[in-house]
Amino acid sequence: MTEEQSKAALSEAITVGWREWLSLPQLGLTRIKAKVDTGARTSAIHAFSVEEFEQDQQLWVRFGVHPNQGDNDTIKWCEALVIDQRNVTDSGGHTEKRYVIQTELSLGHKQWPIEVTLTNRDNMLFRMLLGRTAMTAGNLIVNPAMSFMTGQSVQEHDEQPVKEFFDGES
Repeated sequence: MTEEQSKAALSEAITVGWREWLSLPQLGLTRIKAKVDTGARTSAIHAFSVEEFEQDQQLWVRFGVHPNQGDNDTIKWCEALVIDQRNVTDSGGHTEKRYVIQTELSLGHKQWPIEVTLTNRDNMLFRMLLGRTAMTAGNLIVNPAMSFMTGQSVQEHDEQPVKEFFDGES
């Protein structure tokens, strides 16, 4: 990449914080809080009651999502074409075979397709992780001192961009 191409890519990049509101419109998820995780290669979403089914001689999955942190009563049922099944190793070193789907991500005023693995994240703080592959495809830059940088959270939700000061791990 030339210096001019690098500057052009940087000028078109979207700056995000370490957590953001986003939507997955093809799954009917209009609002989900995601941790922007540069340590994760692939994005992951909380999914439960995952069931395989065949449609047009292709493998699909039907699954439930609790889109709101701390709220197990709200359920959104989703269906998606399975594009792969992969062994994924989590941050604790545990390997799990997961379904991989492709869906449209909407962040701020931009949309692009991403791959997402399905896994049970009941014990995790965030219902979704946005991984490096999706960040690269969307040309995102992460500012770890900020949260909720995209216009979506400001326009549609109560949370405003926040500069955070950390005095250790959180």
